[in-house]
Amino acid sequence: MKLLLIKVGKAWHTIKKEGLLRGGKRIFSAFLAMFRRVGRGDILFITGGVGDSAKYRTENVAEELEMNGFKCSITVQDNPLLSKYADNFKIFVLHRTLFSKSLESLITKIKKQDKEIIFETDDLVFDSKYLKHMDFFKKMNFFEKKLYENGVGGEILKDDYVKICTTTTNFLAEKLRAYNKKVFVVKNKLPESDLQMVSEIEINNEAERYFAQETVVLGYFSGAHSHDKDFSTIENVIIDLFKKFDKLRLFLGGPLEISEKFNDYKDRIVRIPYVPRRENYKNIAGIDINLAPLEKGNPFCEAKSELKFFEAGILKKPTVATATQTYKEAIDDGINGFVAENETEWRDKLEKLIANSYLRKQMGERAYEKSKRIYTNKIGGKSDEEYFNYLKIRLKEIGE
Repeated sequence: MKLLLIKVGKAWHTIKKEGLLRGGKRIFSAFLAMFRRVGRGDILFITGGVGDSAKYRTENVAEELEMNGFKCSITVQDNPLLSKYADNFKIFVLHRTLFSKSLESLITKIKKQDKEIIFETDDLVFDSKYLKHMDFFKKMNFFEKKLYENGVGGEILKDDYVKICTTTTNFLAEKLRAYNKKVFVVKNKLPESDLQMVSEIEINNEAERYFAQETVVLGYFSGAHSHDKDFSTIENVIIDLFKKFDKLRLFLGGPLEISEKFNDYKDRIVRIPYVPRRENYKNIAGIDINLAPLEKGNPFCEAKSELKFFEAGILKKPTVATATQTYKEAIDDGINGFVAENETEWRDKLEKLIANSYLRKQMGERAYEKSKRIYTNKIGGKSDEEYFNYLKIRLKEIGE
């Protein structure tokens, strides 16, 4: 009953924020995912949802693994046949799953067969003590908050049977190692389907440009409802730049509440709600500079991956990002993008890009080179060889 109420709370929030049509489509997709075909194989990914997080951490990772010889399948924890899959796989990757009766039944069967459970997370949501740093948590309804009260997957992470974790960043890896787990950093990467979309957008010149060509467009893409405070950290910088550069424009994609400070510049701002993945890439292709602000020093923000860098980079768009540990590792400052420690650096580095089209182009090209080399399933898998080797050893051990 508790899990059902949480799902109802999330559904209500989705409809409230995205409208009946768009929100309804997302809810219907989640319902259909319960009945997705699950066969037999080496590894079963089980996720608690169907959004971008689930796509990156189950579908995309599964594609990379299959490119390297593993046979994978994916399902959601609401699948009514979940506990029956214990016999069909040897390794089970649990991504953002809530502890429920059906999941408990599956885990019990896995343990009896001495098979492997891997805890997977891409965010700092597994420990409730970090919720005070999560700005969006304060805006959730009662039932949504129930999702986080024990940490998402906290019970599984604390289980001594679970020895292995996978995650997206070195920052998160260190947090997980505090639970005495062996942790593999498996970076977020782009699947072949995304690369095909990008290629078609470029070949067919499908970039969605909402402003005149002579303008310079800053773009901020919020994939979730939790980034208002992050964007607010650079609001004063953007206002100052609006005053200095008449040619400057701002594109905002996805759910975001901005300050009244922008009221005087409404004619220079375009806002678009959450859109499907292909449309999002078309919108990225239509900007000039990508923004990735985060609240500095906030552990919840420090845990965020660098996907905003490579999603823009694969379209040859340079990014200016807050200088978190992850973005400093991903961006070679001044070469394929910029990282900014404070408002002064944000202002100075954005000014350089706004004023210099050659620099934008040069950084964009270099961002593309790194995105393709490190952050695509086809090429970037070299960084995960240690993880692949571990999986091969475990599959062999379980099979004996």
